[in-house]
Amino acid sequence: MAKAKTPVTKPTKARMKTTKKLLQMPESGNGNNNAPQYSPADFEAEIRFRAYELYQQRGCTPGQEEQDWFAAEREVLARRDRHKHTA
Repeated sequence: MAKAKTPVTKPTKARMKTTKKLLQMPESGNGNNNAPQYSPADFEAEIRFRAYELYQQRGCTPGQEEQDWFAAEREVLARRDRHKHTA
């Protein structure tokens, strides 16, 4: 025997009014849409990318990975700090 289908109901005026009143939170969370928000994963990825660029600039010679990482970290932090103060 075939299963009976549940009837589809149209939204009532009361239901439509409540959905229109919903508020949305700003994406940045602080109301300042000019300043970009970074997650720790974004920060680490940016450092990793810059450290790899430094490695390539040195001719891809191994043995200075730690120095590349720290130099990249300093550059990224300085860039973000500069951006934060100018925004």
